[in-house]
Amino acid sequence: MTTTDDRPVRVGDTEVHPMRVTDAYVFTPTAYPDDRGSFHAPYQAAVVAAAVGHPLTLAQVNQSVSRRGTIRGVHFADTPPGQAKFVFCSRGSVLDVVVDLRVGSPSFGTHDAVELTAGNRRALYVAEGLGHAFLSLADGTVLTYLCSTGYDPAHEHGVDPLDPALGLPWPQVAPLLSAKDAAAPTLDEALRSGLLPRMADCRRRYEALREA
Repeated sequence: MTTTDDRPVRVGDTEVHPMRVTDAYVFTPTAYPDDRGSFHAPYQAAVVAAAVGHPLTLAQVNQSVSRRGTIRGVHFADTPPGQAKFVFCSRGSVLDVVVDLRVGSPSFGTHDAVELTAGNRRALYVAEGLGHAFLSLADGTVLTYLCSTGYDPAHEHGVDPLDPALGLPWPQVAPLLSAKDAAAPTLDEALRSGLLPRMADCRRRYEALREA
C-alpha cells in the first residue's frame, strides 16, 4: 500500500513514485526470478540520482532489527547538512512514514506512508529536513538505511511519533518506543523551540547538491 498521488515513472528497471510529501520517493525495482529464486537491486545510484536530481552520497549504512510493534522515529537532522536516507526492508515488514517537518513548506506537518516488505521490494528515499519513522509489523523485521551523513548525536533530533497533532496512521498494536523517542517533543513544542529545519535552508541544501 502506498498513498502516493502521482503515477510512477520508470527509470531503468525501477518504478519511481513521488510521494505526497515533496522530496520523498518510493522505488520499486524489477525482480528477476528463475529456478534458483530471484534477484533484484534495491539501490541503484543512477536511478536515485535521476529521480532526486543529484547522487546520494553514502556515508554510513545502518541496520535495525525490530520486534512487532516497535516504532522508531520521528527522526530528523539539522539542515544543513541534514541527512538523506534510502531505506528498504530485507526481512519482515514495516509501515514507513515520512513527515514534512520543514518550517515554511506548503505541506508542513503533513505525512505520507508506505508499507515496505521483503516481498514487495519497495524502498523509500527521504530527503534532508524530512522526518522519518516506521512501525514494525512483524517480529525480527530488518530495515536497512543508506545515509548521506554519519551519525552525529548533537545534530539529530526527534518528534513524538504518537503526537495526536501529527495523526500518523499507526496500526492498532501496543507501541514499543525507546526512552529517547518516548520523551521527544510534540510537533508544536519542537516548532516553538526552533528545533525544526527551515524549508529555505533545505532548498539551499538541495540546490547545492544538484550543482555539485
